[in-house]
Amino acid sequence: MKNSLKFIAVTLLALFFVGCSFKEPEPYDYSAFLQKKPRSILVLMPTNDSTEVSGSAAVLANSVAPLSEAGYYVFPVALVNDTFKQNGITEPSEIAAVPLNKLDKIFHADSVLYINIKDYGTSYVIVSSSTKVVLEAKLVDIKSGATLWQGEAEAAEDSGSGQNSLLGMLVSAVITQVANTISDRSYDLAVRADAYLFSRNCHDCILYGPYSPHYGKDAQLHKDR
Repeated sequence: MKNSLKFIAVTLLALFFVGCSFKEPEPYDYSAFLQKKPRSILVLMPTNDSTEVSGSAAVLANSVAPLSEAGYYVFPVALVNDTFKQNGITEPSEIAAVPLNKLDKIFHADSVLYINIKDYGTSYVIVSSSTKVVLEAKLVDIKSGATLWQGEAEAAEDSGSGQNSLLGMLVSAVITQVANTISDRSYDLAVRADAYLFSRNCHDCILYGPYSPHYGKDAQLHKDR
């Protein structure tokens, strides 16, 4: 009984010190964002560090909805890409290297969004698989080049076999691989990753735009008020 009480006391004391040592993250610096107040966003074709060539198009296509819902005018991505193609620029890395003053002259956007795909696709390890989409983004002011906001997001899904026998695990892994290929699970996770990346009302989330009824009411800006 005494040992049990000692254990409980030590556990509670440890939890107390853990709670005391917890520090809230430093407030995100939105000063440049609030100063420039971007109304429109030019989303460029994402650069891609993965081996899945379809990743850039999938992430780009699914970035429009959450950004529009956040209250920004998003330039039509198909029209933007056609403009680059007409000028002989097709690769994401080439598009990302276009100077801001040229982008401003052509599109007259307030800001430019650069997205990089750090990981995209499904990897298989004998009897299990992992599908992952990892993104990072940077929003810059098209006139000054100042960074307005940066963010990262990840959407992942692990598929365990749930089988006891080796044969069962191998069969399950093959079925999972075929199913993922047919359904393009990575695309589904790209939808989720984009939604995470451009979510609102969190510590370092992108701010609401002027076309949102929540403009200027972001929770992270009014946390201490």
